[in-house]
Amino acid sequence: MSGDDKRVAFDFEVDFSNGGGIQGQGFRLDIDGDDIDDAALAAYIVRDLRLLMVGAVRILNKTIIRERHKRAAASAAGAVSMDAPVIVDLAHTIEHGMITYRGLPAPIVCDFLSREASRAHYAPGTEFQIGHIAMCSNTGTYVDVPFHRYADGEDLADVDVGRLANLPGVVVRVTGMSGRAIDREAFMASDVAGKAVLVHTGWAAHWRTDRYFEGHPHLTAAAAQYLVDAGAKLVGIDSLNIDDTSGGERPVHTILLGAGIPIVEHLRGLEQLPESGFRFTAAPPKVRGMGTFTVRAFAAV
Repeated sequence: MSGDDKRVAFDFEVDFSNGGGIQGQGFRLDIDGDDIDDAALAAYIVRDLRLLMVGAVRILNKTIIRERHKRAAASAAGAVSMDAPVIVDLAHTIEHGMITYRGLPAPIVCDFLSREASRAHYAPGTEFQIGHIAMCSNTGTYVDVPFHRYADGEDLADVDVGRLANLPGVVVRVTGMSGRAIDREAFMASDVAGKAVLVHTGWAAHWRTDRYFEGHPHLTAAAAQYLVDAGAKLVGIDSLNIDDTSGGERPVHTILLGAGIPIVEHLRGLEQLPESGFRFTAAPPKVRGMGTFTVRAFAAV
């Protein structure tokens, strides 16, 4: 036993965002150093017990004791086989006249050169269609990069495609939660470091209905800061906006894009994904001077 080994003994109470809770008494946990704060201890509880939809964690009767460490070194994670991946489409279809976000124009999808008109340019029996689309960059499923929020931030052309493609992914499920705000505790049970973190709210079920635009689930500023501090590489959500839009502030965009973390909004199909073990892609065109654009988001499971 090392003379410096310390453990923390404590009780805890956990409330779940969809109702109910659990309690624990007399838990002990290895710690590095001489102390651990309540926030870090709460994160250990949620992660180690793999608790989902956590609303609040309270640490009670905490005591630091001298005792041999019990936790064994974690084994290396096994590699995910990608020999024959299943591709899951996570993007909404863009259609003429559809509304993604109230107040923004609908896309116009039409022919630039129709098949009939093209016949005059080619040999008999040969024809082509060349399409034309006019749309706002915030149409369908799209990615935000730093230039969307910051004038001196990276635009779509500057962001390396490796930050948007073939990222290891994790799904955080909050379907059925009470309330709209998704706080930091929702993410503590997941290993988000180096991952595309996809938040499954179930709100995509309301796509192309009036309900989609009202009362959507969103992250809190504290959740965004937790994801930054925990090393997330990209954050996506199957909702109208990752922020609360009832006011003019956009703290989640401000925090994530300020840290260089892309945001993908209006995802769909997250119920088809496992919690982990997949690769995520949401790569837009390489456009100079724009911070948002439509993507064909998908996962390779």
